[in-house]
Amino acid sequence: MVVTATGACRRLKALGSPERARVSRSFFKTGRGQYGEGDRFVGVAVPQIRHLSKELPNLSQAELLKLLKSPIHEARLLALLLMVRQYQLGDDGERAALFDLYLSHTAFVNNWDLVDLSAPYLVGPHLETRSRRILHHLARSKSLWERRIAILSTFHFIRKGDFADALAISKTLLADGHDLIHKAVGWMLREIGKRDLGAEEAFLMAHYPAMPRTALRYAVERLPEDRRQAYLKGAI
Repeated sequence: MVVTATGACRRLKALGSPERARVSRSFFKTGRGQYGEGDRFVGVAVPQIRHLSKELPNLSQAELLKLLKSPIHEARLLALLLMVRQYQLGDDGERAALFDLYLSHTAFVNNWDLVDLSAPYLVGPHLETRSRRILHHLARSKSLWERRIAILSTFHFIRKGDFADALAISKTLLADGHDLIHKAVGWMLREIGKRDLGAEEAFLMAHYPAMPRTALRYAVERLPEDRRQAYLKGAI
């Protein structure tokens, strides 16, 4: 069965709920001046999109790109989940092509869920045995979403016990002005701490006075309460 982007989007829309779409527009900050301004939703839950992505046969890269460029948020997420699945099942050439496709179209990976459900599962794995210079470049991008891709991609390395890039990019992003980056940095530091508390605390001891409050709060969330409060109160 040949599936096109149009057919995939039609199946997606059939699952939609106007009420869920209304909630999603609020949740993903689509109002004027907000980070998701103008994004459109049809009201499909992530588990439903995941299920649909597993039902659909492979789309060609041309069709994936059409789906990724959709103005509908859930269609872009479906495209990204399909890309992740194809990456996981593909050979080296297919994986390289998908990686290039992703990084050439980051303008459409343009909300935090789209980043979080793709970058650690496609960008991170592809760079595991390759130069990670591109992540450090993205960490300095003017694009909020490229900066989030940079830090979230390191989640793959963190799971492997490799913290160097996550810590370096976290340092780069300490002065970032956006709350969504603060949350992502704190989250990655917390994940490091789950595996190596000493590595997390070494970073915190060096940088916590300058860390945005949100990043610090996320980073120390799982520490013993007395230690957590000491960081939050600047008493370390």
